[in-house]
Amino acid sequence: MTDWKALEQQYYMQCARRQPIVLVRGEGTRVWDEHDKAYLDFTAGWAVNNLGHAHPVLANVIAEQAHTLLQTSNQFYNIPQLQAAQLLIEQSCFDQVFFCNSGAEANEGAIKLARKYGMQHRNGAYRIITALNSFHGRTLTTTAATGQPHYHAPYHPVPAGFDHVPFDDLDAIKAVTTDQTVAIMLEPVQGEGGVHVPSPGYLTGVKRWCEAHGLLLIFDEIQTGMGRLGTLFGYQHFDIEPDIMSLAKGLGGGIPIGAVLAKSHAAVFEPGDHGSTFGGNALTCATAHATLKYLLDYDILAHAQQMSIHLQQKLRSLQAAHPCIVDVRGLGLLMAVEFSTPVAADVVSASNEAGLLLNPVRPNAIRFMPPLTVTAEEIDEAIGKLNTALQNLALEVSIKG
Repeated sequence: MTDWKALEQQYYMQCARRQPIVLVRGEGTRVWDEHDKAYLDFTAGWAVNNLGHAHPVLANVIAEQAHTLLQTSNQFYNIPQLQAAQLLIEQSCFDQVFFCNSGAEANEGAIKLARKYGMQHRNGAYRIITALNSFHGRTLTTTAATGQPHYHAPYHPVPAGFDHVPFDDLDAIKAVTTDQTVAIMLEPVQGEGGVHVPSPGYLTGVKRWCEAHGLLLIFDEIQTGMGRLGTLFGYQHFDIEPDIMSLAKGLGGGIPIGAVLAKSHAAVFEPGDHGSTFGGNALTCATAHATLKYLLDYDILAHAQQMSIHLQQKLRSLQAAHPCIVDVRGLGLLMAVEFSTPVAADVVSASNEAGLLLNPVRPNAIRFMPPLTVTAEEIDEAIGKLNTALQNLALEVSIKG
């Protein structure tokens, strides 16, 4: 048998902190490793596989499109791109969309839109306010936008133009707003920062501040969009409308695609301003269209809301049984469990052994982001596996003690 981990060490840049598992196939909420061990997958490709693994609707669309037309470039029209664009715009508050390849690219597009808007409407204003503990991508500019200084350190000087303030603090936003500010860019719920939900009224207050001062409000919905919070887009949960929104992750159901959407007054790109060789190609757009259509046609959002309630109840019961759990938080099917000590990596390793895949989003917190199609029975099974993992860890600590 090939030693795939050794092969990775030899040939692949060491950029990822991998779990010691080689996955080879998946179906629904389950995946199997090279030894045919099954796992419940509550990472879903980092909130990407909203319909689970190997969903037949997506597999069929991908196969059909691969036999029809893959790539044309944006020099020409392609029908799947326009079908996906129409459905996205009709289901959102926005007027126009541009497709790209990833969340980072979507945020780059949003930042470029804001800066051009500043040139045209705010005397060249270019600064964008973002939140501490935010995460906006891995390109140099989106790294600078991310409000986590340890991501900046290896790449100084990072691009200028971003002011980072505490999340959920409207006064901090007001304090750093100047005539050079053009936009405020926020995740409706911080995902990579540890699944932090804002206080009631915070995002409404930010929107009012933007309206009062002629600023654009940008929502990074790369993780919160496409049903993850139980609404199609996160902004709908908070009953406000941003001027610009970025999407990716769940948009393609597993196929790489991103999008930047804007209201007409903020959609200031003209021919030549922005582009992407692969952005909006026929394959990715056919898959995105099929993913969104399935979410709507089969009322997956209502199902996700029901499963969110069930998951929260099960996690709070687990919290009652394990004093090491100090918080359960999140919205929809984006949840986190926080521990009193930095044991997340140990919990994830023990969960792997029990047959459950989770994400150590912070040293003291694990993240749950299962497919939106997850069942109540699968949630019960996952919580049982996590309970076993926590019991085994407690026993191990007791023995060592």
